[in-house]
Amino acid sequence: MSNTIITIVSPEGANGRNVAAYGVVRALASHCRTGVFRPVACRKETFTQALLEGANAGQRLEDVRGVCPCQARRDKAGARGDIVAGYGRAAQAAQAQAAQAQAMVVVGLDKSEVFDPEGFVLNAEIAADLKSPVFLAVCTIPRNGKQVKQTVEACTRTVEQAGSKVAGVFVTGCTGDKAADAKAALTGFPVPVWTLPKMDFPDDEDPQAAVKVEQAFRENAPTDEILAALDAPFAAPTTPYAFQNELLAKAKAGKKTIVLPEGCEDRILKAADYLLERDIVNLIIVGSKDAALSRGEELGLKSLGKAAYQPLDDETVLKPMVDKLCALRAKRGMCEEQAREQLRDASYFGTMLVVLGKADGLVSGSINSTANTVRPALQVIKTKPGASLVSGAFLMCFKDHVAIFADCAINLNPNAEQLADIAIQSAETAKAFGIDPKVGMLCYSTLGSGKGPDVDLVEQAAAIVKEKAPELPVVGSIQFDAAWSPTVAATKAKGNDVAGHVNVFVFPSLAAGNIAYKAVQRTSGAIAIGPVLQGLNRPVNDLSRGALVEDIVNTVALTAVEAQQ
Repeated sequence: MSNTIITIVSPEGANGRNVAAYGVVRALASHCRTGVFRPVACRKETFTQALLEGANAGQRLEDVRGVCPCQARRDKAGARGDIVAGYGRAAQAAQAQAAQAQAMVVVGLDKSEVFDPEGFVLNAEIAADLKSPVFLAVCTIPRNGKQVKQTVEACTRTVEQAGSKVAGVFVTGCTGDKAADAKAALTGFPVPVWTLPKMDFPDDEDPQAAVKVEQAFRENAPTDEILAALDAPFAAPTTPYAFQNELLAKAKAGKKTIVLPEGCEDRILKAADYLLERDIVNLIIVGSKDAALSRGEELGLKSLGKAAYQPLDDETVLKPMVDKLCALRAKRGMCEEQAREQLRDASYFGTMLVVLGKADGLVSGSINSTANTVRPALQVIKTKPGASLVSGAFLMCFKDHVAIFADCAINLNPNAEQLADIAIQSAETAKAFGIDPKVGMLCYSTLGSGKGPDVDLVEQAAAIVKEKAPELPVVGSIQFDAAWSPTVAATKAKGNDVAGHVNVFVFPSLAAGNIAYKAVQRTSGAIAIGPVLQGLNRPVNDLSRGALVEDIVNTVALTAVEAQQ
C-alpha cells in the first residue's frame, strides 16, 4: 500500500458507520502505517480517539480534526478550504511521527440533532477535495432491501456529482434476514458490497468492544477484499480547494521572495498577513513599515512584522537602482533625474527590486491598472529569449479540474503568429502547474465547418503551433462546446483525439477571452486565478482592481511557484 486515501461517509453518520470506519482503519493498519483524519468533528466527541487507538501513525488528537460542525454549517465554502489545509497538516504530522503514513482514513460527519440538508453533500465534496474515493455506510435497520438500494444509488449520484466515486458499500445494522435482503437487492452492483452486524461502538460499558468490532468486521469484510477495492482505478479530481492548497504547498516548499508595491492597501496587507502567518513566501512590502504595521494593528493582523519593508526614499537601495535603470534605458536617453522621478512610482520601484535580484517576483494591480503593472516589466525585465510578446492567462478552477484561458488580459487582436505564441506560452503555464496541456484554438467554426477570415486566422495559428511545437496536442479551429464536451466532439469533431478533452483554451481576441473568463467565473462558480503574465523574463503578475484577499493570496502563491521554474 502506498499513498492510499479513503473517505467513509454515511447519510446517517451513525447506525454502524463507526463499525465500518474502525474496521477499515484496522484492516489498513494491519498492512501499512495508517493515519486518520476527521474533516468535521466536535471537540467533545470520543470516536476520533478510538480511531487513533486503532491506527498506527502516532498521531495526536489535536492534529487530526478539521473544523467544528458549527463552522461547517455556517460557512461551508470557508470550511472546505480549512479542511483541505487541515488534512495536509494531519498527513504531515503522521509522516513526522511514523516515518511515512502510507494510508489515511477520512471519516465524515457524525450524527447530529441539528438537521443539515447539505451535510451529505459536504461529505462528498470533502472527499473530492481530498482526492479520495468513498466507502458508503448505509444502515438497514429502518430500511428493507429495496430502500437500501435506492439510498445507495442516491448517495452514489451525490458522490459522483461532487467529483469522486464510490469504491465499496457497507450495509450496516444487519439483523435477522436484513443482510440477505440487502445483498439480494444489491446483486450486480458495480462495486463490492459488505454486510455488517448491528453493534455499538464505542461502547464504554464493554472494554472489549474494539476487539469484537474488529473481529466481526473481518469476518464480514475480509481485509484482502478491502485492499482490492482500494486498488481499483480512480481518476482523482482536482477541485478548486485542492488546487489552491497544492498551490500554497508548492510555494511554501520552494520559498521565494515576492515584492508587493501596493503596501498601503488593506487587501494587500490582509493577504500578506495570511501568507506570512503560514510561512508560505518571503515578502517585501514597498512603503513605510510604521504605517503598514499601524494599519495592520487596526485591522487585527498579527504577522506583518515578518515582512521586509522597503521605503521609496532609502538611498542605499535607490542609488544602485537609479544607476541600473539609467543603464537599462540608456538608448532612450534616460538620465539620473528622470530615473529618480520614474522610481517615485511604487510599481516601477518594485519592478527594479526584481531586476536587482532582491525579489524573485512581483504582484501588483489592486489599485493600479494592468498597464501600470505591465509597462515597467516590459521596459526593464523584458521578454524571455524567443518570446515575441507577453500574454495573460487565467487558471480556471472548475468543480473537478483546472483549465487555462488565454489571452484574457493583454493582446487586443493577435495575428496568427502571435496567437500561436500565446497557445505555446499557455501550454507551458499549464505544465508549470501540473496540467498535461491539450490546446484548443477557439473559433465559431469546428475543423472547417465555417468560413471567413476569422476562421482562416485561427487555422493558420493552429498550423504554426503544430510546426513550432509538434509534440503539443492541439486542435483548431474549434468551437468551445466541441473543445469542452466529449459528447459534442463526437459529433462535431469525430475522430479527433484532442477535441472534447481541451484544457488550454486559446481565444482569438482579448474581447472574446476577457468576456468568456468573467462569464464563466460569475455563472459557473469557477475560481479564476490570475492573470498569469506569460513571456516575461521574471514573474510579474497583475491583480484585478476588484480582487478579493483570496485572489491576492493565490496570485502571490502562483508567482512564487513561477519563480521556482
